[in-house]
Amino acid sequence: MITILLADDHRLVREGIRALFERIPEFKVVAEADDGRAAIEQAARHQPDVILLDIAMPGLNGLEALARIRERAPRSQVLILSMHANPEYVVHALDAGACGYLLKSSTPQTLRQAVERAARGLLTLGPPLDEEQVRAYRRRLQSAPDRLSILSPREREVLQLIAEGDSTQAIAARLGISPKTVESHRARLMRKLELYDIASLTRFAIQQGLVSSEA
Repeated sequence: MITILLADDHRLVREGIRALFERIPEFKVVAEADDGRAAIEQAARHQPDVILLDIAMPGLNGLEALARIRERAPRSQVLILSMHANPEYVVHALDAGACGYLLKSSTPQTLRQAVERAARGLLTLGPPLDEEQVRAYRRRLQSAPDRLSILSPREREVLQLIAEGDSTQAIAARLGISPKTVESHRARLMRKLELYDIASLTRFAIQQGLVSSEA
């Protein structure tokens, strides 16, 4: 039996996927999570065979959660399930430790096959994505540095929360740091990105998949 953790902030998506796998005896959904931090906690608690992880989740996005999941649940295989078909998202996910990337528009049969492959640790890229696209994007990165990678993990967290509309005080409370520290992180990430207003930071975060354009 393949055990599965569903991590997506949309309840209907989770319920639909759960309903799909509940009809198949070889699969068992052992837990669900609606944001990145909950995904880390549930992964550590249940150590599932496969984690279906969305990218754009509130508080802590899937890519940031992925690195921590790899530490807390090293034997779990992570399969990204996203609405974004951008090759750069795929590269970020694979570099962070995902074993595959699948679009939410995939068929149920494709999803089932992807989970089976993920459980065996096999790379899976669902259509229309392919390995050549990933290689081409990696070649572009060699000549054009990835702007997101120049930020520290904490700066990426602060960037996401700013883009989600949280105030300095709210970010400080959520991350357990002082407002002054939040301001320092914000100043540094603005300098690094050369973006000096909230609207520009928000657009960048959406382009990078840190937050959804619907947020």
